[in-house]
Amino acid sequence: MSSDAPSPEAALLDPERLPRHVAIIMDGNGRWAKKRLLNRVKGHEKGADSVRAVVKACREVGVPYLTLYAFSTENWQRPQMEVDALMTLLKKFLQTEAEELLANNIRLETIGETGRLPEDVRQSLARVVAQTRGNDGLHLILALSYGSRDEIVHAVRNIAAEAAAGRVSPNAVDEALLSAKLFTRDMPDPDLLIRTSGELRLSNFLLWQLAYAEFHFTPTLWPDFGREEFFRILADYQRRDRRFGRVDPEPAS
Repeated sequence: MSSDAPSPEAALLDPERLPRHVAIIMDGNGRWAKKRLLNRVKGHEKGADSVRAVVKACREVGVPYLTLYAFSTENWQRPQMEVDALMTLLKKFLQTEAEELLANNIRLETIGETGRLPEDVRQSLARVVAQTRGNDGLHLILALSYGSRDEIVHAVRNIAAEAAAGRVSPNAVDEALLSAKLFTRDMPDPDLLIRTSGELRLSNFLLWQLAYAEFHFTPTLWPDFGREEFFRILADYQRRDRRFGRVDPEPAS
C-alpha cells in the first residue's frame, strides 16, 4: 500500500467535491477466474490487488472513508471449500497488510456479525483493529458476515428492548435513533456506491445508509479494477447534481 506518483486522472479532481465515504461491492472474482480456467479462489487472490490499488487511490486524493463488501451473510451458503479459502485469504491479508496499515495511518474497522468468523480470523482481525485504532487517516471498513436486513432487524430489536424497559418512548424513535443503533453509527453515510462486474443490484448492502448515495455500476470484474478507473468514477461523481430531494431555485430573470 505504498504511495504512487499522482496520476493525471487524480490531478483533474476537485478536492473540495470528493465523496466523504465510498462503498464498493467487489464483484466478479469468480467470473474472472472462470474466464481464465482457474479455480475461483485464484480470482479472490487477484482481487486483493484491487483492494490495495483502491486503498492507495483513496489515500492519494483524500477520500476519508472506504467500505468494502468483503463477505456477506449470504456468502456462508457457498461451498465450504470456498468459504474456508476466503477465510484463509482474509487472515493472510490481515497478517501481511498490518504493517502497511500502520505505516500509512490507516484505521481498520469492521461492520457485520464478525462473531461468526473462525476464531483464528477473529483474533487476527481484533489485533489489527486494536493496533490501528489510533490512526486518523483513511478509515478502511471491511463488511464481514454483513447483511443489511439483519443489521436493521438487530437495530429495531435493540430499540424495542429499550422501549419495553421504559428507557425510550416509541414517539422518540426517529431516523437519528435508528441510525445510532446500526453498525455504521460512527461513520458518515456513503456518498458513492460502486459495484463491479456489471450486476445492477445492492445485494443486501447498506440499504439504509445508501438512501441518497450516487450509484455507479461498471462491467469491469473486480480483479481488473484499478486506480485509473476509480479516479474516472470519482470524476463522474463530481459532475452529478446532488439535490437530496430538493429543487434548485429558479435563476432570477
